[in-house]
Amino acid sequence: MIMAEALIQLMTWLSPSFPTGGFAYSHGLEWAVEAGAVVDGSALRAWLEAALLAGAARNDAILLRHAYRGSDETILAEIAQALAPSRELAAETMQQGAAFGLASAPWYDGAAPPVAYPLAVGRLAARRGIDEEMVVLAYLQAWVANFVSAGVRLIPLGQNAGLAVQAALEPVIIAQARASRDAPLLALGGFCVAAEIASMRHETQYTRLFRS
Repeated sequence: MIMAEALIQLMTWLSPSFPTGGFAYSHGLEWAVEAGAVVDGSALRAWLEAALLAGAARNDAILLRHAYRGSDETILAEIAQALAPSRELAAETMQQGAAFGLASAPWYDGAAPPVAYPLAVGRLAARRGIDEEMVVLAYLQAWVANFVSAGVRLIPLGQNAGLAVQAALEPVIIAQARASRDAPLLALGGFCVAAEIASMRHETQYTRLFRS
């Protein structure tokens, strides 16, 4: 029953219907599509795989684990904001984290103080005693699913093509969750330059559907 309750809570918190506003962000993908860098399912898969292995998703997994384990929240909050390479990506993680804190009040016994999104998820999961590995896997799966959904709308792709991308990235999600397990804070950083440039250029993109 404890495992069942944990699974239900994770599915609720990381569902697209949970009001964090994740559907409003594309993480620079909108500019990449307009620029012709992401034009089909294969390109979308490569774009998201890079983020998992060397970009924001990798950093999020490490930050989530340290928040779960009770590392100094002030330091983690400063690092999380400093890692954001653009104004839009900083807003993406901070706004979603604040929204998650408000929406998770029924499980937190009141609204949680606003922090970056992965920190908010890790903090609440630890508070509820949910297995750390389950949380990281669920978080990364939801992260990928959100941006696959954005790609389906932007490129556009059919639903089946989007699901094929999601399925193809499952081994990468598992591998990255495992790789983050023993990663110290000094391992934070990345080399996902195309996505970072895309997020900066998105700030001045003339026509936009997404906030990042």
